[in-house]
Amino acid sequence: MALSRKVGLIAGAKYKGGGPMLSWVLHRISGLGIIIFVTLHVIASFLTQQLGSDLGIFVNTIYESIYFQLFIVFCAIFHGVNGFRIILLDIWPRLIRYQKESTWIEWFVIVPLYGLIVFIMIQRFLQG
Repeated sequence: MALSRKVGLIAGAKYKGGGPMLSWVLHRISGLGIIIFVTLHVIASFLTQQLGSDLGIFVNTIYESIYFQLFIVFCAIFHGVNGFRIILLDIWPRLIRYQKESTWIEWFVIVPLYGLIVFIMIQRFLQG
């Protein structure tokens, strides 16, 4: 039997879930970011290779920009690390009581890893 709750949109938006809720939202956003990247890549490849269209080259310039690449790298890293955290919590349900701690560990992995990758990407971007 499903749990019935009468929570409106405003009350739901005011939920103060903390780190695990932020991870839940960012997991969905990063998944959408990855889907957008793959879709743009497929469309650009089709337009360029099959139709020889300049529109494909324009789409390439969108996802080859440094800002879009930094966003996609964050999406991929966050989605992967958060997915791994979720898998661990699913395999060992007793660890769910340590969900906030696991979220902190997740960020202690993501931030230095992303920082290192951003440093390398910007360094290569500036070199040409």
